[in-house]
Amino acid sequence: MSELLTGTVHGPHQTDTRACPRPPDQPVDGCLGPLTVVLDHTSGFEGLLFVDDDLLGVIGHSNFSSIRATTCVYRGKWAYEVLISSQGLMQIGWCTLNCRFNQEEGVGDTPDSYAYDGNRVRKWNVTTTNYGKSWAAGDIVSCLIDLDEGTITFCLNGQSLGTAFSNIKMGPGVAYFPAISLSFKESVAFNFGSRPLRYPVEGYLPLQNPPTADLLRAHKLLGYIKTVLSTTLDTQEVLEKDSACWSLHGEPTILVTLVHIFNYFAPLMCKVYLVEDVLMNFLLGILEGGGSVDEHPLIQQLLDLFWLLMEDYEVNECLKQLMMSLLRAYRFSPIIPDLGFQIHYLRLTTAILRHEKSRKYLLSNVLYPFIVVFFYIKTPLRVKEAGLEELIPTTWWPTRFDKEGKESKDESAEERMRRRAYERGCQRLKKRIEVVEELQVQILKLMLNNKDKGTGEASRYIFLNKFRKFLQENASNRGHPTALCPPEYMVCFLHRLITAVRSYWDEGKMKNPGCVSSDEAYVPPQLFYNGKVDYFDLQRLGGLLSHLKKTLKDDLASKANILMDPAEIQATSMDDLDEEEESGSAQRPFGAVAMGGALARPSWLSSPTLGRANRFLSTAAVSLMTPRRPLAPPEKVKVRTLAVEQRTEEDIEGSHGNDGLLLGRPLEEPDHPITEKSLLEILDGIVMMYNLSVHQQLGKMVVVSDDVHEYAVALKDTEEKIARMSLCYTLSCPCNRPSDTLTQLAAILAKHFADPRIVGTDIKDSLMQALASYVCYPQSLRAVERIPEEQRVSMMRNLLAPYEQRPWAQTNWILVRLWRGCGFGYRYTRLPHLLKTKPEDTNLPSLQKPCPSLLLQRHMAELLSLDKDMAASFLNSVLNQLNWAFSEFIGMIQEIQQAAERPERNFVDTRQLKVCATCFDLSVSLLRVLEMTVTLVPQIFLDWTRPSAELLLRRLAQLLNQVLNRVTAERNLFDRVVNLRLPGLESVDHYPILVAVTGILVRILVDCERQGVSRAASVLLSDPCFQLHSIQHLLGEGETSLAAAVLPQTPTVHPGDPAAAPAERKHFSLHACEYISLAGCLFQKVEQMLAFLTIESKQAAASTPTSEEDLCPICYAHSISAHSALLLKGINIIIHLDNEHVVKDFSSSQCLSCYHFTAGRNGM
Repeated sequence: MSELLTGTVHGPHQTDTRACPRPPDQPVDGCLGPLTVVLDHTSGFEGLLFVDDDLLGVIGHSNFSSIRATTCVYRGKWAYEVLISSQGLMQIGWCTLNCRFNQEEGVGDTPDSYAYDGNRVRKWNVTTTNYGKSWAAGDIVSCLIDLDEGTITFCLNGQSLGTAFSNIKMGPGVAYFPAISLSFKESVAFNFGSRPLRYPVEGYLPLQNPPTADLLRAHKLLGYIKTVLSTTLDTQEVLEKDSACWSLHGEPTILVTLVHIFNYFAPLMCKVYLVEDVLMNFLLGILEGGGSVDEHPLIQQLLDLFWLLMEDYEVNECLKQLMMSLLRAYRFSPIIPDLGFQIHYLRLTTAILRHEKSRKYLLSNVLYPFIVVFFYIKTPLRVKEAGLEELIPTTWWPTRFDKEGKESKDESAEERMRRRAYERGCQRLKKRIEVVEELQVQILKLMLNNKDKGTGEASRYIFLNKFRKFLQENASNRGHPTALCPPEYMVCFLHRLITAVRSYWDEGKMKNPGCVSSDEAYVPPQLFYNGKVDYFDLQRLGGLLSHLKKTLKDDLASKANILMDPAEIQATSMDDLDEEEESGSAQRPFGAVAMGGALARPSWLSSPTLGRANRFLSTAAVSLMTPRRPLAPPEKVKVRTLAVEQRTEEDIEGSHGNDGLLLGRPLEEPDHPITEKSLLEILDGIVMMYNLSVHQQLGKMVVVSDDVHEYAVALKDTEEKIARMSLCYTLSCPCNRPSDTLTQLAAILAKHFADPRIVGTDIKDSLMQALASYVCYPQSLRAVERIPEEQRVSMMRNLLAPYEQRPWAQTNWILVRLWRGCGFGYRYTRLPHLLKTKPEDTNLPSLQKPCPSLLLQRHMAELLSLDKDMAASFLNSVLNQLNWAFSEFIGMIQEIQQAAERPERNFVDTRQLKVCATCFDLSVSLLRVLEMTVTLVPQIFLDWTRPSAELLLRRLAQLLNQVLNRVTAERNLFDRVVNLRLPGLESVDHYPILVAVTGILVRILVDCERQGVSRAASVLLSDPCFQLHSIQHLLGEGETSLAAAVLPQTPTVHPGDPAAAPAERKHFSLHACEYISLAGCLFQKVEQMLAFLTIESKQAAASTPTSEEDLCPICYAHSISAHSALLLKGINIIIHLDNEHVVKDFSSSQCLSCYHFTAGRNGM
């Protein structure tokens, strides 16, 4: 069961063990902490993480989560290892207890923390420089700290990357914890010493003491056992005798010796360190001599003794740890040219599974669903290290095709040599892979053995039940891709399973020539409708089983000799009702038994330690109640429900006239055996597995193949055309110059992107997106500026058309790109708080450096200045869209905050987060267009001789005040949601929106002429929502809100809630913004604006008091048009809106100064 970690608050009844010294009987100088070193899941984390049961594997589940270990070091040389399970953004290293991390700053971003980042190939300690090599999934990073010399070093797969940091902080009170920060869905597994280090470094100790004494004891005892087994003792003979007869059979001295040895050896084999370091290496050493697995009987003898001389719980734990160690080793072993590591681990797995009792225990309790890992051959992530360049020295693909598109046999001598070299390399690789595939098929054939009935149920029937549960999990989680077995694993598993089943099928054909051959294999229809196999509500043969039982019961009775019990029909009807329930947890009346609960982990095999337990849901199957008698006339057969776990070999294979799985043979079905019925059910499962997942993966592979084919054809065609082109023509043809081509394309886009004759939505969108991409790159933007002036002006006129009449988001984005680089604090490529994260694609248009167009800005200014009607309609549409976008954004973050505060911690839908971020980005871009308009044509707002100028200015002031109040209020909704740093809301931050608002205010209050400044200040101050502390907040001078002073409240704090974070959380300030600090004049303008507004607000407050006629006739405290700014809760209040009183009961706190802004959105 994985544990979900949120926030940074201590859990109840948990103690902090960070500083607890190790017991005096095992003192370790230079290290403080518990004996067992794990991740600190009580208080040493920040963000949202999934932690494995063993507290060694971790998965990031928020923007940038951090966690540290429970043990610290302050003297000596220490090491730990990290298995990289995913190769994304992570920072791994060391930190002190004083480091404070958040969703933006992790390990390496604070002064006393040091980290290595193999994703970006950098090292981090506040600043960052290039370091090391790129890591990949399956790599092991060794983190070394030398507190005698003051250095930190990192190794990748045992190879030192060099000293990363020197002269690190040391001294009294300074101790370093292993720590990691990782982004969303990234995962790793730590090894502090609970298992042997894969790449130990001489002189460096693991943080967790290795069990040195136990290691020596285990090695000696295992050597004794090997020596004893080298005698003539027949373990099989001993096993067949009763324990009371041991003194009469075999060698009594040898048996007594073994019992004495195992008395000390068995308890040691319950420890994972000893199993992996002693037992697994010992068994691998037995197989190193080569030869077949059958040539090494020592492994079988040893397992016989395990079951004979160890307690059941001891041998169970030993086998479990041994198999899980083999799974980890196989999954994460590096790819080498001969696949030697993979072959070595598969050979040992085969040897263990050859032991009947061990095989059945592992099948029943350990292997599923992890067994699928053994059948996957991962592709190398580093071609050079995998030796593929030496194996396949050249690449080749067909490049000559006839008119019908088929490959032509005509090829040059060079092409023929390349093709043959490529084919020889592929054959060499194929032979190596075939060795691995053969071992994988052997493993499956062992698990499909149906003759090993000496110790209970045969392996095949155990495998069959587990296989059905595996299929059920993948069928029931079709809507949750992260809970499914990865399709690439499924493809490999399917291929090996088909090979193993075909082998057994053909063996049966040889023994019984009347059976169907594997080439003609099929699944008979009665396997579905007789109810003997559970299909998990998947449709087969035209409907669900419940549908057949209800609507086709007469046909089943007449054609298949199946009589449906009325109770069964009622049960299936109830099943249909249960299917409609979301939870699916309701008990079905006849047989639907829930085995376990929901999946305990967030994604399939996401744990690098394979440490979580899977639970499955098992529905009921229908079995035979009265066997058919073939010699008598056909009789109607009643069916009853029988759980999958309760099925026996007889229920599947049938006996004494019982058809088993083939109950209810239709008359048209041939009456001859097909094969063993258990193989039929496995074949049916193979079909289901193909439909669930494999066909999608194969489809992707075919698409890739087709794409390569088309790419090769296009390359060859281009090469031939270039060869045929005349050099003089190329140089003389003006249209071949890239600049001219760009200009011609720009002219086409500028002319037709808003052409009313184009009615196709897709074509319109394509033209608009092409123009939007054009203005992002300097070369293409210059091409737009080179088109004739008439076309440029026409393009700008179309861009300034009212937004209500057409899709406006792309148009607005084009205008923003023309302005980016000129606005206030608008010279960034990426938002400042995202600089430390790696963009998915740096070639995206939105990530290009600012390249404003002064020429197109001048055209825009001329158009808005001369055409007053167009200017008014354009700005009104921009203000309307801003009102809508910001209102939607505020409403959505309210829902997100409510979801975050629920005790059950429901995650917000990813789509909702994306829509919320989109609304925020639209609000920022609209504000930037307003800033551009105010800067280029301030008279539109400040020249009150123009129609609508005063109204536009008042609307602008109202919206700016609302945005400021929402974003800058102390501990407000915006601040709380931003601090959550949810995946999908990375762009939502104070900087982009507050800097855009500041740019507009600075322009109308500082940079304009005196009369315009006076008008702007008067309108801004007269707006009822104006609050001076919102302006002060921009420079970090905001004070506690009036409401907090009047009505102090103690909010409820939940674990993980941002409200529970330390009080020293940083507030936004323009002083801390790098893009602003580089330009000192910007600070001066903001300070000048603040001083001016402070003086003007004081003068306004000291002006003539309001007359009695202008006061509210109910409260006589505010003017009729005023809006209250108090923060009230749970009382009836009076809101002054449009000279009317509205009585509203607020059940939760709400700032009334913003009420009129959201009233229109919520419909009052």
